[in-house]
Amino acid sequence: MAPASFHHEKVCVMDASGRLGSTLVERLLERGYIVHAAVQGHVDDLKLNGVATEREKKLKIFHADPFDYQSITDALKGCSGLFYAFEPPQDHPAYDEYMVEVEVRAAHNVVEACARTETIDKVVFTSSATAVLWRDNNSQSLASDLDERHWSDVNFCRKFKLWHALSKTVAEKTAWALAMDRDINMVSINGGLLMEPHLSITHPYLKGAAEMYECGTFVTVDLQFLVDAHICVFEDVSSYGRYLCFNHAITNHEDAIHLACLLTPYSPSPPPSYEEANMIIQQRLSNKKLNKVMVDFE
Repeated sequence: MAPASFHHEKVCVMDASGRLGSTLVERLLERGYIVHAAVQGHVDDLKLNGVATEREKKLKIFHADPFDYQSITDALKGCSGLFYAFEPPQDHPAYDEYMVEVEVRAAHNVVEACARTETIDKVVFTSSATAVLWRDNNSQSLASDLDERHWSDVNFCRKFKLWHALSKTVAEKTAWALAMDRDINMVSINGGLLMEPHLSITHPYLKGAAEMYECGTFVTVDLQFLVDAHICVFEDVSSYGRYLCFNHAITNHEDAIHLACLLTPYSPSPPPSYEEANMIIQQRLSNKKLNKVMVDFE
């Protein structure tokens, strides 16, 4: 159960139609929250698996477009918290250079709307591990592990057309700059690759997957763990800053092959060389900070 102080607290989830958003809505209702579920598309985009009728009374659905300021403020009205995750617009689902601009503008609008909503106490901003891990391999920092203090190098991302990483990095930096300027209590969750049923090799996170694997920075996260992490950092009054969030690191050939089979089920993978099969890659991303706050989370 949620701590008593969180019962009947009103929070907003945006965008609530994605896999993360809809699962967050369900879990928050289970924990006794009143939820404003803000969806970009049609209201029936919100696929909630069997939310009990009793709980449905605590659910209010809003149509909120991150480019329509008024619709964001309507969804936030009376809420003490916001869980914000960017979902690409339906008419433009691919990540490219244009998407960077779109995601940054959306982040700016949403954080600005929070600044103008007096009831908002805390914002949980969903970012990505791709906003942490990309940099030139020749740089000094490669010698050490990477954690929340590191940022992907925007010039590096642009040069290699890592649009997902560039989008996430610039949008998150924009959100942080505005949150600090407007004195908003914000935390970010920088998730690994979300493992979901219809994951395919075309997922924009996977651009540069081989390099991530070789560098020891290829991490994945299960949906339930990601959802728990969001709620945990929201409820923990001492949470601050960024949190790298993953519960699996791909560090050996077996894991890599297993993932490759999930992503491209019909292409046979070549047998590994003896060296490949026995090579263990040093994991270089650290999630210690998140693990510390999640120890007592129920």
